[in-house]
Amino acid sequence: MRKKVLIVAYYWPPAGGPGVQRWLKFVKYLPDFNIEPIVYVPENPSYPILDASLEEEVSKQVTIIKQPISEPYKWAGWLFKKKTKTISKGIITGKNRQSVAEKLLLFIRGNFFIPDARKNWVSPSVRYLQSYIVSNHIDTVITTGPPHSMHLIGLALKRSLAVKWVADFRDPWTTIGYHKQLKLTKFARRKHLKMERKVLLEADHILVTSKVTKREFEAKTKQPITVITNGYDVTSVAKPELDTMFTVSHIGSLLSQRNPDILWRALQDIIQERADFRAYFQLNLVGYVSDEILKTLAYYGLSNYVNEYGYVSHEEAVVFQKKSQVLLLLEINSADTKCIIPGKLFEYMVSERPILAIGPDGSDVASILKETNTGVYFNYAHYEGLKKQILAYFEAFKANKLQTYGIGLQKYSRKALTKQLADLLTWEL
Repeated sequence: MRKKVLIVAYYWPPAGGPGVQRWLKFVKYLPDFNIEPIVYVPENPSYPILDASLEEEVSKQVTIIKQPISEPYKWAGWLFKKKTKTISKGIITGKNRQSVAEKLLLFIRGNFFIPDARKNWVSPSVRYLQSYIVSNHIDTVITTGPPHSMHLIGLALKRSLAVKWVADFRDPWTTIGYHKQLKLTKFARRKHLKMERKVLLEADHILVTSKVTKREFEAKTKQPITVITNGYDVTSVAKPELDTMFTVSHIGSLLSQRNPDILWRALQDIIQERADFRAYFQLNLVGYVSDEILKTLAYYGLSNYVNEYGYVSHEEAVVFQKKSQVLLLLEINSADTKCIIPGKLFEYMVSERPILAIGPDGSDVASILKETNTGVYFNYAHYEGLKKQILAYFEAFKANKLQTYGIGLQKYSRKALTKQLADLLTWEL
């Protein structure tokens, strides 16, 4: 008899972006390990990004239950339409350039909607799920955040029913980079910390996506913590012809804080020094890009080399990954982002294209790239090394020898990662 597991999530197809991928893939493969996933999601969510193609990956055999949700982004959009949309996508203007409207929205979001804008879904969800869990003989609940209000649903169910509860943190809670931008009062900060502490102390098992987050949480709780990273899935996308230009492609949202002057300066200098580089170089930006990034590119004289594609479907993103000459991975230069391992990293790794990554020292990304031989990682102070590496990639491109040879990638496949999860659910809970 299959074990039933209830998964409480906010992001689910037709939502697009990285937040939906992790549990979409776990749900896809859990039945292969004798576990029946039941997915609970909002009926009428306000998703900032849509990708209808992901709905095709949801098995018709999976039980999906839904309840209505009331979200402030809908009414806020009547007053501040553009700013509401960008903030809900995670695009926050630099502190010195924020408008009065954006400052107001961030203050309201941070101090009146704790832990997040989906808090009003907690109580009705708990009431609905209490009877559903009993009626369907479910003994294990998994919550995945952000939004971290999903964990408050798990906390309430754990306290009221005899269920085991797994709290999955795709990102940290109080130490995530954008948390500092929410203009929190002292009261709000204390409330976030109190909620986080309750979740970490009362969940039966905690899942995280990085070793850095595991070390952070180990200082806050004695509950068992397991690292299960994101990963890659087998796709039906045929391998396209490589670009004939020297394309350096960033795939995914490019936020204001993720703006590496060191890279733009290196590219500007190479363009000025090398006529052959000028003739072949293109910078592809695939996904939402903040205005500040575009202004910085213009400042460095790079605008004429930029192809801005906007958001594309996941399938189209995979095509860009496979045909680009170099794949660009950028993270904010902050200790808070050491724990961030973008989901796209793993798809980058199996694209057989070299990865050029820039981020803070001590990042988990750096160790994964080194372990798998799939790219090179630089911090924000290593200008000469970065410039030298770009030129090395360019010379290999001209010689038609630009390629990577990954090592040990299989353990990052979605099916292998789901087996880790299934083993935990079967034996430890």
